[in-house]
Amino acid sequence: MITGKTQNLGVIGWPIAHSLSPVIQNAAIKEAGVDYNYTALPVAPENLAAAVAGLKALNYRGWNVTIPHKAAIMPLLDEVDKAAEIIGAVNTVVNDDGRLTGYNTDYLGFMGALNSRKIELAGKTAVLLGAGGAARAVIWGLLQAGTAEVVLAVRNPAKAQPLAEEFSPYGKVTVCHWTEDLCAEQLKKCSLLVNTTPLGMTPKVEACPPVDWSTVNPAAFVYDIIYTPAETRFLREAREHGHAVVNGEEMLAGQGAEALKLWTGIQPDLGCMQKALRQALA
Repeated sequence: MITGKTQNLGVIGWPIAHSLSPVIQNAAIKEAGVDYNYTALPVAPENLAAAVAGLKALNYRGWNVTIPHKAAIMPLLDEVDKAAEIIGAVNTVVNDDGRLTGYNTDYLGFMGALNSRKIELAGKTAVLLGAGGAARAVIWGLLQAGTAEVVLAVRNPAKAQPLAEEFSPYGKVTVCHWTEDLCAEQLKKCSLLVNTTPLGMTPKVEACPPVDWSTVNPAAFVYDIIYTPAETRFLREAREHGHAVVNGEEMLAGQGAEALKLWTGIQPDLGCMQKALRQALA
């Protein structure tokens, strides 16, 4: 029951009606038995500053941030965590008595699915398909895990090169065209192959990054951060070629769990959040 003592949480974005964050967060809140409520809050880009001031004035404990506000909100905060600053995006804001701090839990959600499966990346090579906004958190997570080299396999290497250079102070990040021989050589030795592009996402489920599976290390773990559909064409082909695979459900639930932990101090039930997500998707 929502009372005058209930602490408010939310997610801001534009549009926001499609967000599944209220589903997974309220499921975890109910499971934990804590007095919080989580709501989707539509905020148009031109109203972002007013919305942040309003949420602060209303004493919201915190909120998630999604497209298109992840970078734009950063100058409006009192402090930005180092990881969020390097990634260049905030997806979680914590309000401590009027002081707003921004965090990025996307990279923690991404890594959680690998850590739970004991995928060892220290000293290994990871190949990322794509170099858009979603790739930034993935790169940071992999470099933090001690990955020896992160290879950005893309259709436009010149466009991706600045991203590689931006992360180069933290580890080795290289770029190649995803159909050239150099990419095939990297695929032969990689321990992890990740799709960070939207190719294959509902409704265009037959789209797929151009991967020649005969060149991919048979022992490579394959990860698609897409979660609709549950099995993309990319993951289906990987599975049919004998690879262990995972989709983006655990990443979505995991980043939400890390955010809830920042707001409440509790360790949320990740299994409960994943179950709620799957039910909502079904």
